Formats: sequence, C-alpha cells, structure tokens
Amino acid sequence: ERAIQRLMVRYCHLVDDGAFDQIPQLWADDAELVLRGETTTGPAAIAAVISGLQTPERRGIHAGVNAIIDVEGDTARGGSDFVFMRREGTPDPIVKFVGRYSDQFVRTRDGWRFRRREIFFRFGS
Repeated sequence: ERAIQRLMVRYCHLVDDGAFDQIPQLWADDAELVLRGETTTGPAAIAAVISGLQTPERRGIHAGVNAIIDVEGDTARGGSDFVFMRREGTPDPIVKFVGRYSDQFVRTRDGWRFRRREIFFRFGS
C-alpha cells in the first residue's frame, strides 16, 4: 500500500515539475489514461497527453488526498481526491480544479505501476 501511495504522489510531483520524460516509468506497458471520455493507451502516449495539457503557463500544484487502496496480490484498486491550484495573474494561487482519480494498479518486476487512471472533475473544467 505504501509503494502505491508513493506512486500516486510521484505522479503529482512529476506532472507539477514538468518532468514528462519520467512519466512513462509510472505506467504499465498496456496502461490507459481516461480523461474527459477520451482513452489514451501506452506510457509514451499518456506522457504526451499530459505534457500537452501541462504547458508551463498552465502548470501548478496537484494536492492528492483521501487515498483508499485495496491490494489483491499483484493488482490493486484505489481512489483519491485531488485539488489543482495555479497562479492566474495574481501572486496567490487559486483552486482551478477539484476531482477524483479512480485507479487500477499492477505490480511489475520494476514495482507498482498504474494500469488505468480515470480522472473525474467535480469542480472546475
């Protein structure tokens, strides 16, 4: 469970830091990212989608909270809430999005990886 929590936090840090070259390492070879009804498959394609959305002027801070993870052998399911904040013309960050991640994980020879992540927005667009 701790290794999966670390994976979830690493995702937020890499996206926020713009370290898109490291994003593929978080995903299983057949992983899926579902965002706004669109499914992207494969680590490289997922990294490309994320980097396209997180351009320098749109980058901010993801805060992941309330994680629940259920491990069953070499697979797991989980969910967590997130808040995304960024500066938009003011010195203080504003809350831009609030949502939930619905995740599936798989243990690989290199450790836990995302098998599927679906992002649901509750507030913001």
